[in-house]
Amino acid sequence: MTGIEELLRLERTGETTFRAAGHGRTGADRAFGGAAIAQSLMAAARTVDPDRVVHSLHAYFLRGAEATAPTTFRVEPIRDGGSYTTRSVTTEQGHGVVLRLTASFSVPEDGMEHQVAELDAPSPEDSPGTAEAGAAADGAVRNWFETVSRRHPFEIRFASELPRLAAGRGESAPPRQRLWLRARDPLPDDDLVHACALAYASDILMLSTTLAPHATMIGAPGVSAASLDHAVWFHGPVRADRWFFYDQESPWAAGGRGLGQGRLFDRAGRLVATVVQEGMIRRRPVRS
Repeated sequence: MTGIEELLRLERTGETTFRAAGHGRTGADRAFGGAAIAQSLMAAARTVDPDRVVHSLHAYFLRGAEATAPTTFRVEPIRDGGSYTTRSVTTEQGHGVVLRLTASFSVPEDGMEHQVAELDAPSPEDSPGTAEAGAAADGAVRNWFETVSRRHPFEIRFASELPRLAAGRGESAPPRQRLWLRARDPLPDDDLVHACALAYASDILMLSTTLAPHATMIGAPGVSAASLDHAVWFHGPVRADRWFFYDQESPWAAGGRGLGQGRLFDRAGRLVATVVQEGMIRRRPVRS
C-alpha cells in the first residue's frame, strides 16, 4: 500500500508534463481509479497559480491502468481568466490513455452561503472498523473486510451495516453506504495535498452502492463492474488526516449502468465536497 504523499510525488518532465512511478505489489495489480484522479489533479494544480484552489473536477475512465506501470500526465492549459483557471489532463500508460480529467480552479472569495445537507451519524469512535464490521461474515465477504483496509491509505469505519454483508446473506439492501475515513499517515499543511487525498477517497466504495438493491456485490460471480466517469465539487478545505464522513447513495440504475451520489462532511458537519459517479454494472454468465 502506497501512502498519499508518496502517491502524489510527481516528477516534472516538461513545462506541462509529469511522470509518476508505478506503485503496487505485482504486475497484475489494477490501479485504483481514485489514485489516478488524485495524481491527475496534482499534475493540473502544479501548472496553476498557487493562490487558486480547485473547486471541481470531472474525469472519464477510458482504460484500466496497471498499478506498477509508470504513468505520464500531460496538462493542457485551457483558460486563465480573472477569477477561474481551467486545465485538462491526459493520463497515459504504455497501452494508451487511461484517464481524461478536467479541473477548474478559482480565487477564494466571500459570497452568499447556505447548506441543506446535514451530518447525521454516530461518531467514528462509536463506529466499527473493518475487522469488527466483518467479524460475522464468512467466505469472500470476510476476506474482503480483511483486505480492504490494506488496499487504501485510509482508515475506514462504518456508520451502518455495509450492503456487502446483506449480499453475502443473499439479501438486498437500501442503496446507501455511510463511512468515516481518515488518512493513515499525517499529511503536511498543504490544502492541495488534502484536496487530492479527498479526491482519492471519493472513489472508495462508491460504485458498490449501486449493487445493494440487487443482492450482489463487486467481485461476485456473474457481476461485471467498472467506473465510467467521476465528478467532485470541492466546497471548502478539509484535513484528510482527520476523520471525515462519506454518505453515499444510488438513486438509479438501468441499462447496464448505475449512478452513485455522495456527500463528504468534516467532523464538525460542514459539507466539504459533493460527488457523482456513473459506472457500468452488468450481469454476465457464470462459467461452470
